Amino acid sequence: MKTLNSILEQFSSLAWGLPLLILLIGGGLYLLIRSQFLPFRYLGHAISVLRGKYDDPNDPGQISHFQALTTALSSTIGMGNIAGVALAISIGGPGAMFWMWVSAIVGMSTKFFTSTLAILYRGKDSLGEVQGGPMYFIMEGLGKHWKPLALMFSFFGMLGALPVVNVNQLKQAINDIILIPNGVEVSLQSNLIIALILVVFTSLVILGGLKRISTMASRLVPSMVLLYFVLVIIILAINYSEVPHYLALIVTDAFNADYYPKDESFLGGVLGALILHGIKRGAFSNEAGLGTAPLAHGAAKTDEPVREGLVAMLGPAIDTLVVCTLTALAILVTGVWETTADNGVSLTANAFQSAMPGYGQYLLMLCVFFFSVSSLFSYAYYGNKCLSFLIGADKKHYYNYFYIASIVLAATTEFEAMINFIDGVFALMAIPTMLSTIILAPKVLEASKSYFKRLKSTKNE
Repeated sequence: MKTLNSILEQFSSLAWGLPLLILLIGGGLYLLIRSQFLPFRYLGHAISVLRGKYDDPNDPGQISHFQALTTALSSTIGMGNIAGVALAISIGGPGAMFWMWVSAIVGMSTKFFTSTLAILYRGKDSLGEVQGGPMYFIMEGLGKHWKPLALMFSFFGMLGALPVVNVNQLKQAINDIILIPNGVEVSLQSNLIIALILVVFTSLVILGGLKRISTMASRLVPSMVLLYFVLVIIILAINYSEVPHYLALIVTDAFNADYYPKDESFLGGVLGALILHGIKRGAFSNEAGLGTAPLAHGAAKTDEPVREGLVAMLGPAIDTLVVCTLTALAILVTGVWETTADNGVSLTANAFQSAMPGYGQYLLMLCVFFFSVSSLFSYAYYGNKCLSFLIGADKKHYYNYFYIASIVLAATTEFEAMINFIDGVFALMAIPTMLSTIILAPKVLEASKSYFKRLKSTKNE
């Protein structure tokens, strides 16, 4: 296990170097400036589209704008918001959250471009069904000679869709919150029982396909976000006097790397390592630039690519700017980040228990369960699409068995190994997604200009 941890740690460090940071954040800034901050200028219109104002049941696609966003959010609003934020703060201190904010703001632009492309250049799988996603907009937008880039995304996307972090942290939450306090000895056997229950539950949903996944997601995501939001607001209300102090500390400590391990070096030394850590955790949380969201948004029922891009850009705002910030503040105002050596979901559980003794951790357990389970559904769909592109749509169901086996692996492996594996794979997914998006950016701007011109003329009629 130590050898595996060491190999995966090296893999993650190698993938997350300066070139990827430039591509992910520099590329996102380029898209934001090139579009003249377009995603932010049409925020109101994006909400109108999301509410169904422009829905047409006759449009091509499989699911509504709302279902597409909730399917995408059900994968991003998960352990990135609970375990990822806790990990960021336990390693990098409050300032790590600031760099997650930067990742989200830049990510809103990136998601607008990637998800617009997912509709603009929809392709067909081997069975002739219309599909969207980075592999398809690479092939349709850039041409067949770019196929190695599409294959690269599909291969690493298939691995990145494995639910190993979500399952690992759900198992950890069950152990820390339910089993250990009730005197149950945690062992390989107990972890395998948890894995088996998850396998049965997940199989029932993922074998039902996209319609069942999107239906479940559209029901689960709004309610679980609302529940989590209410619980964290209660924690912040209890500690209201501390909130302004810690909001300020997030900003001031973004340039103060005192919390970060001193043996790290990157860019400007320790500060550079803190920046990279925050960006990495932001990417894990909102997945902007990685290419997973276009897989969901590419299935939306619309013939207007720009509309879907506008809906998609709301993802990082909801996921990181709202949900992650709430988690960070809950951990900071309760002081548990300074009084415990825990990280991941265990640290967040300590914050809930500190603010609401006796029942706080059980309420968090409920949120963790919904976050994790909804993510299981969406990731299975993503992995199926990737394998479908690689070996044919008629064989995509084989991914489900690979996916289910990974649940057992994740439940019996250490958190550090799983997070390093996913970090490294996510980095390798971002390379083809961001390169193709930057090259095809002029096509998105052209489509946007045409769309808003038509929208304006319709309003004037």
